Amino acid sequence: MIRILLCALLLLGVKSAYANGDYMSYPAMQRFIQHMVEAGFSKQYLVRTFSNIKRDENILRLVNSPAEGKPWSKYRRIFLTEDRIRTGLGFWHRHDAAINAASKQFGVDPEIIVAIIGVETFYGRNTGKHNVLRSLTTLAMDFPKREDFYTSELKNYLQFIREEKINNPSILTGSYAGAMGLGQFISSSYRNYAVDFNRDGYKDLWHPDDAIGSVANYFARHGWKQGGDVTVPARILSNNYGRIVITKAIKPAYSLSQLQQHGVGLQGKLNSKRLSLLQLEGANGLEHWVTGDNFYVITRYNHSPKYAMAVYQLAMEIKKRKMPQ
Repeated sequence: MIRILLCALLLLGVKSAYANGDYMSYPAMQRFIQHMVEAGFSKQYLVRTFSNIKRDENILRLVNSPAEGKPWSKYRRIFLTEDRIRTGLGFWHRHDAAINAASKQFGVDPEIIVAIIGVETFYGRNTGKHNVLRSLTTLAMDFPKREDFYTSELKNYLQFIREEKINNPSILTGSYAGAMGLGQFISSSYRNYAVDFNRDGYKDLWHPDDAIGSVANYFARHGWKQGGDVTVPARILSNNYGRIVITKAIKPAYSLSQLQQHGVGLQGKLNSKRLSLLQLEGANGLEHWVTGDNFYVITRYNHSPKYAMAVYQLAMEIKKRKMPQ
């Protein structure tokens, strides 16, 4: 009887720890700590780091309702606003030298660099107020759908903190998913693509110059073709188009002649070797766009085609005002 009671109390304690988000009691956390010890981290440092981290319920709510779940007609209205366009134009004017230098060095069109920072953080207005360490720990431990991804990002975050010589791993804030700085780089992207563009000895993505250079580097490394087209409206000529239409980020796979064979024409020119047909839910019904290689590159930053379209359209609006015809 005493043994049964002790087991019941022990089980109750484990359930209580899980309910409270006490991560040091999670077997997954113990495995993670051991893995990081094998990667060269001090166990004492790791235990101290995670002992006071509790689950963030708000993070779990946010990750289950991303903006990309909205139809294009509503998603577009978030980013294509007069305020964001004017703020983007002002950002370009203020940081013209860095933007032009990054564009030249990395071969990425300046308006795309500007638009990415505009969509991501409204030009630094909203870089996120969530504790990055707590966000990533919550998602790695309590979001089974993407457990592997966020566990990897948590590992990259600790490595990034060590590489950048940041003493307090709890000091940085970002998005609910752990993205940081003006360009909202996740930990692995920070480590792989961030650059010290102003050469002050730090890769500081909260500094506009470093953010500008890092965004350009990211696009260059993913195959951006400077001066290349992104997308044009499609002309639907027959019902055969349904066989090739996409709603997700898929690498372009068709030639122009193949699109035409499926009843799809272009309302304009698109200089891209391979093409795709994108379908979006617009305010006045379905919209169809022919997208090319550069459009696909934008989706390497965020896999949502709606995101890529918002970046492209914001870039075009800002460019139009910066360089009026």
